[in-house]
Amino acid sequence: MENKALSYEQAIARIEEIVSLLETGEKGMDELSDLVKEASQLVKSCKAKLRMTEEEIAKALDEAEKLD
Repeated sequence: MENKALSYEQAIARIEEIVSLLETGEKGMDELSDLVKEASQLVKSCKAKLRMTEEEIAKALDEAEKLD
């Protein structure tokens, strides 16, 4: 699955799916390792999207204040 193509909501849903898979304990060690790596990449992607959104909001608020 290509993580960069996922929306924030899709990435969160996939993280939740991975957590459920990890909790069941039904996967083998190699697959668990791959799932943890995928979840880690998804978390990084979500954090980056949140950071970017936060910066955009701060910039918009700053520009709005300058107009007042």
